[in-house]
Amino acid sequence: MRKKRILLLSEGFGTGHTQAAYALSVGLRQLSPRVQTRVIELGTFLNPVIGPLILSAYRKTVSKQPKLVGKLYRGHYHKSLNRLTRFALHRLFYNHVSDVVRQLKPDMIVCTHPFPNAVVSRLKRLGLDVPLYTLITDYDAHATWTNPEVTAYLVSSPTVRSRLITQGVAPAQVVVTGIPVHPNFWHPHDRAEILSQFKLSDMPTVLVMGGGWGLMAEEQQVEYMTSFADRVQLIICMGSNDKAREKLLADARFQHPNIKVLGFTKEISKLMDVSDLLVTKPGGMTCTEGMSKGIPMLFYEPIPGQEEENLEYFVTHGFGEPLTSTDTIDRWFRLIQEPYASDQHRGNLLALRNAEYNPAKCSEAVLSLLLEDVAPAAE
Repeated sequence: MRKKRILLLSEGFGTGHTQAAYALSVGLRQLSPRVQTRVIELGTFLNPVIGPLILSAYRKTVSKQPKLVGKLYRGHYHKSLNRLTRFALHRLFYNHVSDVVRQLKPDMIVCTHPFPNAVVSRLKRLGLDVPLYTLITDYDAHATWTNPEVTAYLVSSPTVRSRLITQGVAPAQVVVTGIPVHPNFWHPHDRAEILSQFKLSDMPTVLVMGGGWGLMAEEQQVEYMTSFADRVQLIICMGSNDKAREKLLADARFQHPNIKVLGFTKEISKLMDVSDLLVTKPGGMTCTEGMSKGIPMLFYEPIPGQEEENLEYFVTHGFGEPLTSTDTIDRWFRLIQEPYASDQHRGNLLALRNAEYNPAKCSEAVLSLLLEDVAPAAE
């Protein structure tokens, strides 16, 4: 019997969309040998020259003009992509999507970004007969995600479900699955092995993440953290931002033996397991990974728009707080140096995680929809 095929379509506007697609892909294949998956960043795949240029321009805009990004997000919050926009996207950047679908013959398409979601919706309106599922990768529901041709929406929280219903989506079409994380985040790793692998000390540890693009907190705040290096170990992950990483490595304050400055790594799940505190931008993917590990989080400099909504969700639900000043750093760095208080807080977060989120749920839900061929039930 032929394996069931799932085509996962994303875009590289931020790293979280594609991370979610790969997390779902690996999770599905781990759960069932009857599933075959393919992840494609569609714009770059179809336009290998123009696509990266567009993504680079977007990255610079996010870095240099975040307020503009927020203004555009809010200004179009209740506006889905109209037919003319979908037509333009299709003609300019996605002209050969139907060829890709025809060649791969998927039994299901899952989109983790609004652009491929809009283009596949247009193909369905023109006759494509493949179920289309939309996986929203933040804790908000911008209208650009919504299209009448979508079979069902997979969302992070009941709040997002309610917002979609308010926008006119039928309740039976919205399933609360949580954002998928890689199976590496489903279970803890061996602490001693991780410490040995990364040459880390067994001491209170803070993981500072700049996201896939290495966008860090205010320089003064990160520099202030180094003043704790004799008592608190710092692991600083700079993603693909090699220039920023080299700058830190050249700074004497970051050359302490208890400070590790890393570039891109696929071992974040392990680093979270040996860390007592996560300092991060409130990207939907990273925050969900932190929640899955039950690690307390401090959030810095949210990009106006979806990251502000992500921050609001995780703060409201007790998983972290905004990094507003050095006083916040003082308080949390003191707390993690008290083993009983730190362990108790981590235990409370894991209990809260268990009530709010199951790391494998999204993969299990998609597998059920695929293999059982049933309509999704409302939650």
